[in-house]
Amino acid sequence: MMPEKPQEPAGRDLGLGYKYVSLGLTFAVSISLFVGGGYLLDRWLGLLPLFTVVGALGGSALTFVWVFRKLNADEAADRAERGKR
Repeated sequence: MMPEKPQEPAGRDLGLGYKYVSLGLTFAVSISLFVGGGYLLDRWLGLLPLFTVVGALGGSALTFVWVFRKLNADEAADRAERGKR
């Protein structure tokens, strides 16, 4: 007789879904903060739209790198957990 595959804990998939939704919200809010900061800096210095564009591009790049690293770390942890089973 073959051993049974261990059951996943109830609600695990729902928790993973919330984790990825929070990453998406973090991405959106971070970009918005960089754009807003660039806009305020532009208004203060009178250089509209220079820092707004720089904030949008810089915020997008930095946030993408952060989310990418977070997803890679989560994937590595998941692979390590599955290897233990």
